[in-house]
Amino acid sequence: MTTTSPANRTSAAQPARAEQPRPGRARGMPGWAWWVICGLIGIMFLAPVALLLSTVFKTPEAAVQSPPDYLPSQPSAENFSDLGSTGSGVWRYIANTLVVSLGTVGLSVVVSTLAGYGFAHFRVPFGGVLFGTVLLSIMIPFQAILPSLYKLLQFLSLQNSLLGLILVYATFQMPLSVFLMRNSFAQVPVSLVEAAEIDGCSSLGALRRVMLPVVRPGMISVALFAFFSSWNEFLAALVLLSNDDKFTLPIFLTSIATGRLGAIEWGVLEAGVLVTMVPCVLIFLLLQRYYVRGIVAGSLK
Repeated sequence: MTTTSPANRTSAAQPARAEQPRPGRARGMPGWAWWVICGLIGIMFLAPVALLLSTVFKTPEAAVQSPPDYLPSQPSAENFSDLGSTGSGVWRYIANTLVVSLGTVGLSVVVSTLAGYGFAHFRVPFGGVLFGTVLLSIMIPFQAILPSLYKLLQFLSLQNSLLGLILVYATFQMPLSVFLMRNSFAQVPVSLVEAAEIDGCSSLGALRRVMLPVVRPGMISVALFAFFSSWNEFLAALVLLSNDDKFTLPIFLTSIATGRLGAIEWGVLEAGVLVTMVPCVLIFLLLQRYYVRGIVAGSLK
């Protein structure tokens, strides 16, 4: 009988490991093809941003030139000064959008956290049916019920107000927010809550002292979704707001798109788009690790 030394067993196992494809790469795809595909996808996403930056730093005359110059011959910040001097100034509309976005974030996080905690750790009659009903509301496009929302806010004297817009945005954030928070709470062992209650905590005390630090990634994911959607939302603000001094930033950008004699002032418009993009990009880069953890919460046992 022959024996195989450990060195021979190791060398025999090496070819089997070498045949396994790397994670994230299609089986049989060479490395250069993988990087070419990734590079093309990256260029597809970055090219519009590069064109936007090129237009922003042109003079207003060069921004509307045809055929266009893809690189500014004389870099200028005149488009930003024109943006600030348009109408009541861009800062008023940034403030309106910030108030609406932060209000939507606060209301969405508080309500969805309480609802998710209840669905995950309390036995209530028809709790599954109620949770399913909340999820089914995702299938209703809010554009279809905007006329009804307009009449409802008008009845409550909240039409043409930032508070009414916050309530509308938070309402349509609820299904996804409750789903994320319910999954975040469901992956936390019930024994943590029971141990806190044995130590004298109430249900809300256990939520505040024990659960909230654990489900923080889910809360940040809910906050990011609510902020991005309300910061960039256009249609509801256009329908529900009528006073110029209460417009949000997307509505303001449509009002400055048309310049003299119906010409589009591309430089000023692209400067406004850049101002709109910067807060979203910075917030996402700062909180992306929590965002990823919150999205996958509850996906694994």
